[in-house]
Amino acid sequence: MVDPSLRPGWPAHLAWGPVELHPPRRRDAEEWSRVRLANEAWLAPWEPTAAGPWAARHTPGAYRVMRRALLRRAAMGLSLPFVIRVEGRFAGQVTVDNVVRGALRSGNLGYWIDRAVAGRGMASLAVALVCDHAFGPARLHRLQADIRPENGPSRGLVHRLGFRHEGLLRRYLDIDGDWRDHDTFALLAEDVPGGVVERWRSRLPR
Repeated sequence: MVDPSLRPGWPAHLAWGPVELHPPRRRDAEEWSRVRLANEAWLAPWEPTAAGPWAARHTPGAYRVMRRALLRRAAMGLSLPFVIRVEGRFAGQVTVDNVVRGALRSGNLGYWIDRAVAGRGMASLAVALVCDHAFGPARLHRLQADIRPENGPSRGLVHRLGFRHEGLLRRYLDIDGDWRDHDTFALLAEDVPGGVVERWRSRLPR
């Protein structure tokens, strides 16, 4: 049994407006598989290199294996994995992974969104909710997002939420069949004293 004090802020359910976030559930398998299969062209260029065809890696069974791994890491205090739902429908995932405590109190942010809901600000809101949770109940100080220079929508998302560009990581991750450069962005708790969701709200069209 892992000491719950080693994983503050977990498990958690977050919500604002049409967006709900919750830990991955076993019953999400079919929805996850359907959405991932429908989004192959949209997501594959940004995904880690993996063996086997996309379809074989996105079955309900593959989800259950992934879920067990995510929840093990969450129980150990190493990860904060969330499913995104928009208006009740499975729409993506946000994860704070590689959580380090002690003097650093940092985590790496990753996310993906169903193309069917992209462009509505739902991914930004989901990420903002997770950032506020990470800086609040989860007691982190720094979140880092590493994004390929070619990924304009993702770069725009972190910029809107207040992340700052900190540098270029050369041939940093094995993505879509090759070692890819990534720009690294970071957000500190003190960068957004009013909260990340409030920053997101302040930038909505009036």
